[in-house]
Amino acid sequence: MDKLLIEGGARLSGEITASGAKNAALPILCCALLSGEPLRLTNLPQLQDVRTTQRLLRELGAQVDADPDAATATVCASTLTTHTAPYELVKTMRASILVLGPLLARSGEARVSLPGGCAIGARPVDIHLEGLRAMGAEVTVEGGFIHARALRLRGTRFVMDTVTVTGTENLMMAATLAEGTTVLENAAREPEVADLARCLNAMGARISGAGTATVTVEGVPALHGAEHRVLPDRIEIGTFLVAAAMTRGSVTIHATGSGLLDAVLRKLERAGARISCGDDHIALDMDGARPKSVDIHTAPFPGFPTDMQAQFMAMDAVADGVGTIVENVFENRYMHALELQRLGADIRVEGNTAIVRGREQLQGAPVMATDLRASAGLVLAGLVADRHTLIDRIYHLDRGYERLEEKFRDLGAHVQRVTRIPQEAA
Repeated sequence: MDKLLIEGGARLSGEITASGAKNAALPILCCALLSGEPLRLTNLPQLQDVRTTQRLLRELGAQVDADPDAATATVCASTLTTHTAPYELVKTMRASILVLGPLLARSGEARVSLPGGCAIGARPVDIHLEGLRAMGAEVTVEGGFIHARALRLRGTRFVMDTVTVTGTENLMMAATLAEGTTVLENAAREPEVADLARCLNAMGARISGAGTATVTVEGVPALHGAEHRVLPDRIEIGTFLVAAAMTRGSVTIHATGSGLLDAVLRKLERAGARISCGDDHIALDMDGARPKSVDIHTAPFPGFPTDMQAQFMAMDAVADGVGTIVENVFENRYMHALELQRLGADIRVEGNTAIVRGREQLQGAPVMATDLRASAGLVLAGLVADRHTLIDRIYHLDRGYERLEEKFRDLGAHVQRVTRIPQEAA
């Protein structure tokens, strides 16, 4: 099994280009099921979750022509051979639930295994099911599968009890082919939701308000083919910016878009970073200084993203001062704290709050990744640790970061993928 070996101490410097967003690519791939015509995607990140989604689409009968070198794929779902999404694929990736709405709207029936994914806490699909029932679907859960039927969905007004990104996306996709108008209240406002809406509108959907708390979808009889460019990955961008801050470095990231990272950039400035933004790039410079501790409270967009919490915990572990982190989105997302403690971090967890007292130096050690973003936090800690850090179970990283070690090496870090423990790290 692959591991990541990191030799700490290098100050990051240089330029890299951001990849497309995983959390935008997955629902956009699934929305191809809504049309019998080709959907061509560009800036598609080459990630394990993307490959798994493509396999799932093929399993359902869609034709998927992918060109990893060009970061493109064309999906044509002219003929769907089944309406069942099997457990073998769905268990590895929670975003597989996103085929539920498109399959039901297009075929009149969907049978989707209850999803798996990272063990970061309960993420129930109840809101997805309640929304589909409000649109006239008959929905049952039996034998580990969600089974939904409807000759044609009907427009409705649906208020979501809690903000859910995948719930908003699933119901928005289903509503595109519903009869009448659907209004989704308390909708997720994440940029990835707005990007999905842009793709759907390019396919002939009539969606307004995406990116706000109220999304309105006027149903149409059919969608057609289109071409869409996936927006940049704000979490990948944020991860590399925090890495630069932790190593007291200076980096520029290209192809970043705008308005995606405001909450993260504000915290980095409070940590002492000098940040400049252009139309298509973000530059960070620490001027060689140690970062200052920052307090964060995770919240749905436009608040501070939960997917950046582990990275900021790693930064606070080597920052000047004491930082308080409050996790308000997932109840089981501090598993990386124990692994950071193995590297010498001073972290005390009390319920959903972590108190991090910064230290001048962490110490390299073998650690284990527990979920995707926790893995990123451990990589960042390894960059500033003395000697070698060996990270096991890095398949989590491959789900969400494209060419991670290559990009870090481009910035001067000593990071390599290994299959066995080298003598110097033993």
